[in-house]
Amino acid sequence: MKFLVNDNCIGCGLCEGICPEVFHLSETGRAEAADGDVDPQIEDSAVSAKESCPVYAIESE
Repeated sequence: MKFLVNDNCIGCGLCEGICPEVFHLSETGRAEAADGDVDPQIEDSAVSAKESCPVYAIESE
């Protein structure tokens, strides 16, 4: 599963707090997702971050 952060991101950092292995705040103040497929062992944490995003800025495929 891959994750990406769209333009809705407000830089709240919640995703990074839930799953820092996948999400981090960039120098621009917006979140970014790690490139490529997420390790299955942390996929549940990344999905929790996606579901917790207050502005629905995280997408997965």
